[in-house]
Order: sequence, then C-alpha cells, then structure tokens
Amino acid sequence: MSSGNDCQPQTFTKPAFGEKEAAEVVDRVFGLKVSWIRSLPSYDDQNFHVRVSPNNGAAEGADEYVLKITNSEDSREPDLIEAQTQAMMFLSAEGFPSATPCLTKDGNTMSLESGDTGPGNKKYMVRLLTYLPGTPVAKIATNSEILYEIGRLAASLDKVLSEKFHHPSVKSLHRGQFIWNLANVPLLEQYLYALGQNKYRAVVEQVIEQFKGKVIPKLSSFRACINHGDLNDHNILVDSSSASLENPQYRVSGILDFSDMSYGYYVFEVAIAIMYMMIESPDPLSVGGHVLAGFESIVPLTAEERGALFLLVSGRFAQSLVIAAHTALLYPENKEYLTITAKTGWKHLMTMFEVGQDAVEKTWFETAQVYTHRAPA
Repeated sequence: MSSGNDCQPQTFTKPAFGEKEAAEVVDRVFGLKVSWIRSLPSYDDQNFHVRVSPNNGAAEGADEYVLKITNSEDSREPDLIEAQTQAMMFLSAEGFPSATPCLTKDGNTMSLESGDTGPGNKKYMVRLLTYLPGTPVAKIATNSEILYEIGRLAASLDKVLSEKFHHPSVKSLHRGQFIWNLANVPLLEQYLYALGQNKYRAVVEQVIEQFKGKVIPKLSSFRACINHGDLNDHNILVDSSSASLENPQYRVSGILDFSDMSYGYYVFEVAIAIMYMMIESPDPLSVGGHVLAGFESIVPLTAEERGALFLLVSGRFAQSLVIAAHTALLYPENKEYLTITAKTGWKHLMTMFEVGQDAVEKTWFETAQVYTHRAPA
C-alpha cells in the first residue's frame, strides 16, 4: 500500500500495462513464456498472476509467479526496492512463507522498464516473484487461534529482521516522511479535505490531536525495529490444516507486499495487525486481545507501549481511511479497491471512540492475560 517515500501520495503514477504487454515483459526480461496471465487487484502498483510454460527455465517446482510492476515514484528508489526484495529472500531462508524473486536473464532481482502510460514515458521497476498459494485472511471467518498466530507472526518477523537482516540496502528503510509510517499520523492533516465536513472528519481530527499530544512525545521510549508495516487481511494468506469444515485449523501460508517496510517500533506492528484484523470481524473490539497475546508471546510490550496501543490502532484506521479517500478522488477508476477498508473501517473507528480507551484496553488486556495461564487451543 505504498505511496512513495514522501508525504505526498498523489505523486505516483500507477502502471497501466495490459496483459499482452505484461506477458512480453516476462518473456523478454525473465526468459519465460507465459501460458496464462490475469490482473490482480492492487493499491498503487500493478500485479499479474502468471503461469509459465513448463521446462523453459522456470525455477524447479515453480511455474506460477506474480509479476510486480512498481509505481513510477517508488521505482525511482531502487535501493528501497532492493531492501524489500532482499528482506523477502532473507525471511524465506529463515523459514517464513515469503515470496522470492526469479532472476532476470542478466541475473538481477529486478529490471527498470519503460511504460507507454501517461506523459513522459515513465519507468517502472519490475520483479517476478514466486506465487504463494492460500486464502487471504479477509476471505475467512477468523478465530482466536489464527488471530494469535498472526500476532506471533508479526512479532517474529520484526524480531528476526531487526536482529539478523544486515544487507547494505537496509539503510534505505529510514523513511522519515513516509506517509504510511505510523509515526506520521500528523501528516494526515493535509489530506483531510478529502473527507468533507462530517462526523468522520471530526473523529480523525480528534485522533490526530491526541496522537500529537500522547504518542509523539513517547516515541523515544518505544523499542525500535524494522516493520513490515502492512500486515493487513489481504496480505496474509492462510490454508487449512484440518479437513473439518465446521472447525478449520488455519495456518499462515504466505506473507505478501513488503512495499511499506520502514524503520519503526515493535508496538507499531502489533497495532497495525490489530487494526486490520478488526476490519472483517463481527466482534471487532475482541480481536485485539488475541493478536496482542500472540505478539507478546514473542515480544512482550512495555507499559509505555501498551499505553499507546489504543491511539496507534486509531491512528492506523485514520491513515487507511484518509489516504484512501484522498487517493480515490485522484483515481476514481480504482475506488472500489482503494476503499475496501472504509466499508467497515469508519464504523469500527467510531465505535472505538464511543466505547472509550479505558473500556477497549480493558477488553484487550484481559483477553491477552488469559493466554499467560494457558497455551492457545
């Protein structure tokens, strides 16, 4: 869900390759013949699910890929894309279900290609990533077990990246004005116009003011790490390890979209995961405790970090809803995908503020406390 490495989401140009053009890129750049291709939904990049003809140089056992064409703004930052790609390769080697790149014919992980869309003949970075099977969390009825596992995943991923990932490109993850970094909630003020004048804007203004007063001054007390930054319900894939349709046992089978990676804090990642797991839940306020328990089984939060959790979750709701509204005005043809979160997100954010921080935290922390006395079922 990246929007460039600055605070202006409008600066990117989303690629607009046709299926025929995309197939030609796979052939010319990666030396693979496409037998089937279809477009995948995306925020500001362009993705294609690709099947290639067997026995023509594809990685052993892999004949399905995702062709990822990065927006023009992010394509101007090859070090950042390299850091994301190297992180994916590193995590895969560490046993995480992350995609890995298919090398170009020249032996590189990516290639800068011209596009015929828009003025100025924009250039777009292209990568061919292994296709990860599975069902997005957004498509299943989540239960406490998978929410706990997602919390564990979020903590484990940040911990191993922060402690063991040392590629030279990692310095590019210091993205000070990146609009999706959770520290930058105050930057939303310049996009509030997209909401008009209504009760939604009023609650976002309240989030921003409280964030400035209660979160920003505490950032220096939070423990820093590398964040994935976008563990949403469409970027986590699961499969079922149980034949029971009544009681499926899910496990995480894929982690997608590393384009929002940046240096942040451990508590950012759990807040982002909680917010996105709330989106499709019929009982959204109960979600946080299960995710938190999983996260804290790997990285227990400090008192200061726990104290900021409510506003961090609210801040992520505000980011997602405001930036989507702004971007949908610029790209109305992609409005349905851009506003997926808004369908329930506004209702959940309003409910959080109506119920109040104390009551919401009580629910989260009491649920998480139960896990300290037992392992998850």
